[in-house]
Amino acid sequence: MSSSQTKYKGLAQLLHWLVVLLLIAQYAVAWTMPDIRRDTLPVGLVAWHLSLGTAILFVMLVRLLWRALHPAPPSQGPDLLARLSRLGHAGLYVLLFAVPILGWINASSRGYAVSLFGAITLPPLSATGSGTGHEAGDIHSFLAWALLALVGVHVLAALYHHFVLRDDTLGRMRPGGRR
Repeated sequence: MSSSQTKYKGLAQLLHWLVVLLLIAQYAVAWTMPDIRRDTLPVGLVAWHLSLGTAILFVMLVRLLWRALHPAPPSQGPDLLARLSRLGHAGLYVLLFAVPILGWINASSRGYAVSLFGAITLPPLSATGSGTGHEAGDIHSFLAWALLALVGVHVLAALYHHFVLRDDTLGRMRPGGRR
Protein backbone atom coordinates (compact mmCIF):
# COMPACT_ATOMS: atom_id res chain seq x y z
CA MET A 1 0.00 0.00 0.00
CA SER A 2 1.41 3.39 -0.93
CA SER A 3 2.04 6.08 1.68
CA SER A 4 -0.63 8.23 -0.02
CA GLN A 5 -3.24 5.63 0.95
CA THR A 6 -2.07 5.34 4.56
CA LYS A 7 -1.23 8.94 5.49
CA TYR A 8 -3.80 11.21 7.12
CA LYS A 9 -4.86 14.28 5.16
CA GLY A 10 -3.57 17.73 6.12
CA LEU A 11 -6.69 18.89 7.98
CA ALA A 12 -6.82 15.67 10.02
CA GLN A 13 -3.17 16.23 10.98
CA LEU A 14 -3.82 19.88 11.84
CA LEU A 15 -6.79 18.98 14.05
CA HIS A 16 -4.81 16.19 15.74
CA TRP A 17 -1.88 18.45 16.61
CA LEU A 18 -4.18 21.31 17.62
CA VAL A 19 -5.85 18.98 20.15
CA VAL A 20 -2.37 17.95 21.38
CA LEU A 21 -1.39 21.59 21.93
CA LEU A 22 -4.71 22.41 23.60
CA LEU A 23 -4.34 19.39 25.91
CA ILE A 24 -0.80 20.40 26.89
CA ALA A 25 -2.02 23.90 27.69
CA GLN A 26 -5.10 22.56 29.49
CA TYR A 27 -3.17 20.20 31.76
CA ALA A 28 -0.58 22.91 32.51
CA VAL A 29 -3.37 25.31 33.52
CA ALA A 30 -5.26 22.62 35.47
CA TRP A 31 -2.19 21.73 37.53
CA THR A 32 -1.34 25.36 38.31
CA MET A 33 -4.79 26.87 38.89
CA PRO A 34 -6.14 27.17 42.41
CA ASP A 35 -8.34 24.46 43.87
CA ILE A 36 -11.93 25.24 43.02
CA ARG A 37 -13.93 25.77 46.18
CA ARG A 38 -17.40 27.07 46.92
CA ASP A 39 -16.23 30.73 46.74
CA THR A 40 -13.81 30.40 43.80
CA LEU A 41 -14.53 32.89 41.04
CA PRO A 42 -14.11 31.96 37.36
CA VAL A 43 -11.21 34.36 36.75
CA GLY A 44 -7.55 34.00 35.86
CA LEU A 45 -6.44 30.40 35.39
CA VAL A 46 -9.93 29.09 36.14
CA ALA A 47 -11.30 31.16 33.24
CA TRP A 48 -8.48 29.89 31.02
CA HIS A 49 -9.30 26.32 32.03
CA LEU A 50 -12.94 26.81 31.03
CA SER A 51 -11.99 28.39 27.69
CA LEU A 52 -9.41 25.73 26.85
CA GLY A 53 -11.96 23.01 27.62
CA THR A 54 -14.44 24.76 25.33
CA ALA A 55 -11.78 25.02 22.61
CA ILE A 56 -11.02 21.30 22.93
CA LEU A 57 -14.72 20.54 22.60
CA PHE A 58 -15.09 22.74 19.50
CA VAL A 59 -12.00 21.28 17.80
CA MET A 60 -13.19 17.76 18.61
CA LEU A 61 -16.59 18.53 17.05
CA VAL A 62 -14.83 19.63 13.85
CA ARG A 63 -12.59 16.58 14.08
CA LEU A 64 -15.55 14.22 14.48
CA LEU A 65 -17.31 15.79 11.51
CA TRP A 66 -14.13 15.57 9.40
CA ARG A 67 -13.65 11.94 10.43
CA ALA A 68 -17.25 11.10 9.50
CA LEU A 69 -16.73 12.58 6.04
CA HIS A 70 -13.15 11.33 5.58
CA PRO A 71 -12.57 7.91 7.19
CA ALA A 72 -9.14 7.21 8.64
CA PRO A 73 -6.71 5.46 6.33
CA PRO A 74 -6.49 1.73 6.98
CA SER A 75 -4.33 0.65 9.92
CA GLN A 76 -1.04 -1.03 9.26
CA GLY A 77 0.29 -4.11 10.99
CA PRO A 78 -1.23 -7.22 12.55
CA ASP A 79 -5.01 -7.48 12.96
CA LEU A 80 -4.77 -7.46 16.78
CA LEU A 81 -2.86 -4.17 16.74
CA ALA A 82 -5.39 -2.69 14.31
CA ARG A 83 -8.23 -3.67 16.66
CA LEU A 84 -6.41 -2.25 19.68
CA SER A 85 -5.74 0.93 17.71
CA ARG A 86 -9.44 1.35 16.87
CA LEU A 87 -10.38 0.71 20.50
CA GLY A 88 -7.78 3.20 21.76
CA HIS A 89 -8.85 5.88 19.30
CA ALA A 90 -12.50 5.36 20.22
CA GLY A 91 -11.57 5.76 23.89
CA LEU A 92 -9.68 8.96 23.13
CA TYR A 93 -12.64 10.41 21.23
CA VAL A 94 -15.09 9.47 24.02
CA LEU A 95 -12.90 11.01 26.72
CA LEU A 96 -12.09 14.12 24.65
CA PHE A 97 -15.84 14.79 24.57
CA ALA A 98 -16.81 13.50 28.01
CA VAL A 99 -14.19 15.39 30.04
CA PRO A 100 -15.04 18.89 28.70
CA ILE A 101 -18.80 18.22 28.80
CA LEU A 102 -18.61 17.07 32.44
CA GLY A 103 -16.52 20.15 33.23
CA TRP A 104 -19.14 22.31 31.51
CA ILE A 105 -21.91 20.68 33.57
CA ASN A 106 -19.89 21.30 36.75
CA ALA A 107 -19.14 24.91 35.80
CA SER A 108 -22.83 25.49 35.10
CA SER A 109 -23.75 24.15 38.54
CA ARG A 110 -21.34 26.69 40.05
CA GLY A 111 -22.99 29.50 38.10
CA TYR A 112 -19.93 30.02 35.87
CA ALA A 113 -20.45 31.24 32.32
CA VAL A 114 -18.67 28.87 29.93
CA SER A 115 -17.32 30.51 26.80
CA LEU A 116 -14.74 30.18 24.08
CA PHE A 117 -12.31 32.89 25.21
CA GLY A 118 -15.22 35.29 25.76
CA ALA A 119 -16.29 35.12 22.10
CA ILE A 120 -18.98 32.43 22.17
CA THR A 121 -20.91 31.81 25.39
CA LEU A 122 -22.40 28.35 25.81
CA PRO A 123 -25.74 27.72 27.53
CA PRO A 124 -25.64 26.19 31.01
CA LEU A 125 -25.98 22.40 31.14
CA SER A 126 -27.15 22.25 34.75
CA ALA A 127 -28.91 24.50 37.19
CA THR A 128 -26.83 26.60 39.58
CA GLY A 129 -26.38 24.65 42.80
CA SER A 130 -27.24 21.31 41.19
CA GLY A 131 -25.90 18.35 43.15
CA THR A 132 -25.64 16.38 39.92
CA GLY A 133 -23.53 19.18 38.47
CA HIS A 134 -21.15 19.00 41.42
CA GLU A 135 -20.87 15.21 41.05
CA ALA A 136 -20.04 15.80 37.38
CA GLY A 137 -16.99 17.71 38.59
CA ASP A 138 -15.71 14.67 40.49
CA ILE A 139 -16.21 12.47 37.44
CA HIS A 140 -14.57 15.18 35.29
CA SER A 141 -11.44 15.04 37.48
CA PHE A 142 -11.27 11.23 37.43
CA LEU A 143 -11.76 11.02 33.66
CA ALA A 144 -9.16 13.75 33.09
CA TRP A 145 -6.62 11.40 34.71
CA ALA A 146 -7.94 8.50 32.60
CA LEU A 147 -7.54 10.66 29.48
CA LEU A 148 -3.97 11.50 30.43
CA ALA A 149 -3.22 7.78 30.91
CA LEU A 150 -4.79 6.89 27.55
CA VAL A 151 -2.83 9.65 25.82
CA GLY A 152 0.31 8.15 27.36
CA VAL A 153 -0.60 4.70 25.99
CA HIS A 154 -1.28 6.32 22.59
CA VAL A 155 2.18 7.94 22.56
CA LEU A 156 3.85 4.71 23.69
CA ALA A 157 2.03 2.78 20.95
CA ALA A 158 3.23 5.26 18.32
CA LEU A 159 6.80 4.94 19.61
CA TYR A 160 6.49 1.13 19.65
CA HIS A 161 5.45 1.20 16.00
CA HIS A 162 8.31 3.51 15.13
CA PHE A 163 11.18 1.95 17.07
CA VAL A 164 10.19 -1.72 17.45
CA LEU A 165 8.01 -2.56 14.47
CA ARG A 166 9.79 0.04 12.32
CA ASP A 167 6.68 0.78 10.29
CA ASP A 168 5.36 4.15 9.16
CA THR A 169 2.51 4.42 11.69
CA LEU A 170 4.09 7.47 13.34
CA GLY A 171 4.67 9.06 9.93
CA ARG A 172 0.96 8.80 9.06
CA MET A 173 0.19 11.75 11.35
CA ARG A 174 3.49 13.61 10.94
CA PRO A 175 3.04 16.86 9.02
CA GLY A 176 5.00 17.34 5.83
CA GLY A 177 6.85 14.63 4.01
CA ARG A 178 5.51 12.54 1.16
CA ARG A 179 1.86 11.77 0.80
